[in-house]
Amino acid sequence: MASSNISYLDPRTVTLIGIPGLEHVQFWIGFPFFAVCLLALLGNIILLVIIPAERSLHQPMYIFLAVLAATDVGLCLAIAPKMLAIFWFDSCSMVFNVCLAQLFFIHTLQCIESGILLAMALDRYVAICDPLRHTSILTPSVLTWMMVVVVIRATVLVGLLPMLIKRLHLFHSTVIAHSYCEHMAVVKLAAEDIRINKICGLFVGFTILGFDMVFIIVSYILIFHAVFLLNQKEARLKAFNTCVPHIFVFLEFYILAFFSFFSHRFGHVVPSTHILLSTIYLLVPPALNPIVYGIKNKVICQRVAQIFLLSSKSQ
Repeated sequence: MASSNISYLDPRTVTLIGIPGLEHVQFWIGFPFFAVCLLALLGNIILLVIIPAERSLHQPMYIFLAVLAATDVGLCLAIAPKMLAIFWFDSCSMVFNVCLAQLFFIHTLQCIESGILLAMALDRYVAICDPLRHTSILTPSVLTWMMVVVVIRATVLVGLLPMLIKRLHLFHSTVIAHSYCEHMAVVKLAAEDIRINKICGLFVGFTILGFDMVFIIVSYILIFHAVFLLNQKEARLKAFNTCVPHIFVFLEFYILAFFSFFSHRFGHVVPSTHILLSTIYLLVPPALNPIVYGIKNKVICQRVAQIFLLSSKSQ
């Protein structure tokens, strides 16, 4: 027993096994995940090219969308390479500090995305409930400060998680039953008291995801209240159609986020189901966001069509 404990004292490497229970088919599971990542990268990179170049899109909503696209690109790059290496090449070993770095970037980008969704909900609230003051309220300096606060909040709070893991020295295992380094999946390896880690994880989750979700719900309640007070039917339909994509993304993101969050702590979900859903919740929104937000904008659709026409002619 003593030698076993010594072997897991301050481990230098960990092993990610992918999807426990589905190891025999995860080679094939990698292909749809790869397709989703490819779609996400393509869609978000196109947005990052179009939005800065098109002056008519230099509005708060599309500035937020560009920041969301950059966040989604980072999220895909933080998860996909190692996950696909596990699925396709059995490259399961990972340096422990690199694992903590992946943990930090995944959860930080996840929290930044939540903050951007809140900012987009605020933009819709001002645009619908106080349209005459929209540009005077959401000025470039206000937008900049909003993004700075979102990034600093996520970086500082999530930064506590790997710091608290580093204080743990004794581990009963170095095998992580996951396809990426998720906070609780790493914490559960420890053979020491992890109550502080669990409390901090809950604090970060509720301070960011919980706070944002409550204020997004409140903003949409106020938006729909204002929409139903509009006299013209066309104006109500236009405002409603503008909000529907936001609500779709909001529900998909937060429902799966809290499912992953609570099932690790309180639930008895089959590990393979939990890992599949938690991976889907991180990778599917980056693929859907360019479609959901871009397809309703004629300028974005025209520029995308031009890009693909030029590429086809060059061939």
